[in-house]
Amino acid sequence: MKYHIWTEGCQMNVADSQRVGASLEHLGYTFTDTAEEADVIVLNTCVVRQSAEDKAIGRVSSLAPLKKKNPNLVINLMGCLVGVRGAEKLKARLPYVDVFSPPSDPGPLISHLTQGEIRSLEDAETTRRFLMMDEELKLPVAEQGKTISVHVPIVYGCSHACTFCIIPYKRGVERSRPVGDIVGEIRSLAKQGVKEITLLGQIVDRYGKDIPDGPSLAALLRIIHEVEGIERIRFLTSHPNYFDDDLIQAIAKLPRVMPHIELPIQAGDDEVLANMKRGYTQQDYRNLVAKIRREIPGCSIATDIIVGFPGETEQQFMRTYQVLADLRLDVAHLARYSVREGTVATRRMVDDVPEEEKMRRFRMLEDLQEQVVGEINQQYLGQQVEVLFEEKVKGRWRGRTPTNKLVFVESEQDLRGKLLPVTVTWAGPWSMQGTIPQQQPVFLL
Repeated sequence: MKYHIWTEGCQMNVADSQRVGASLEHLGYTFTDTAEEADVIVLNTCVVRQSAEDKAIGRVSSLAPLKKKNPNLVINLMGCLVGVRGAEKLKARLPYVDVFSPPSDPGPLISHLTQGEIRSLEDAETTRRFLMMDEELKLPVAEQGKTISVHVPIVYGCSHACTFCIIPYKRGVERSRPVGDIVGEIRSLAKQGVKEITLLGQIVDRYGKDIPDGPSLAALLRIIHEVEGIERIRFLTSHPNYFDDDLIQAIAKLPRVMPHIELPIQAGDDEVLANMKRGYTQQDYRNLVAKIRREIPGCSIATDIIVGFPGETEQQFMRTYQVLADLRLDVAHLARYSVREGTVATRRMVDDVPEEEKMRRFRMLEDLQEQVVGEINQQYLGQQVEVLFEEKVKGRWRGRTPTNKLVFVESEQDLRGKLLPVTVTWAGPWSMQGTIPQQQPVFLL
């Protein structure tokens, strides 16, 4: 029996698919990268933008001929296209789909494949516990011994509800995972050779806030820091409102927590931020960045920005441009606003910025950021940086620095999973190249 998984979207979906694969292998299935060979096909979908939803619908529709040819084929539609309450609407539209699974929950698929023998499964966590072998979560066979970095969800859903975002309506309310489950999973991953974990949440720094007297993200980091075998810890995505002093100090004082922070601003104008329901001003954001840089010297900061939000004027956009120019952040994930049915922005605001103008603003920020990052990365030339190597791509080994800079090295040695000093010999805005000092011995961690 074989399974095939198609994944679209964010790191949370990647993590979900990894866990679905492990669940299916626990039931005796083996992976195939060819859908036509599979007995079970899982489509893990994203709908953060309309184009992503259209792509997901197109992909699942393309499977109809396979189902007609092989009626025993099990098709599982999973993720944000289904959402927490969307299965009934999709069943009539997609009659050839056998199972509809909410995000992060393999339960419906496992129940279907076991012919209802596991009807007691109530949520994703219960499913995960049932499928753990010898109390350990196993990576899919194809990834065992090869996967160096793994994403570990710690908060499911979101309760913040920014006006542009569909995620709270698709993934449900915020739910923090128990500390014991998270740490147990990370210990298991470490035993399987994983060196780096990235903690995931729609708003990751709200971890524990949905639980009375619950643990904080900073407290969780301190516990995970003691897990033997894990060399690097990252987390994303943070919200400026919840990035507190305790979290800053945890990053500053824990050597295995990497000095790279994902901290979206979304816009640099206060009125636009209020319309987005972000809950802070551009000056609040500037002050937070200044504090982080003061307490964690040399850290890198990434942000997200949406251009062309309803009502955004040229003057308001230029305030965003100025914030990005002033702060000189290491990464800026840019997006043009698009209408998403079901969001507050779509119901209450008019998408009045022309597409051509959105693209012009997008290109302005893109050009600015390319210049800024190019200048930042030039400072690495000739310096020695620590790189954790993940895989070989087109004949070169790829790895990342503590600040999440992408580095490529040519070497005939097997560098997978190795943490080595690298001298940077070339630096561009999107990646760097380097060499391993000849006197440096290559060893496994």
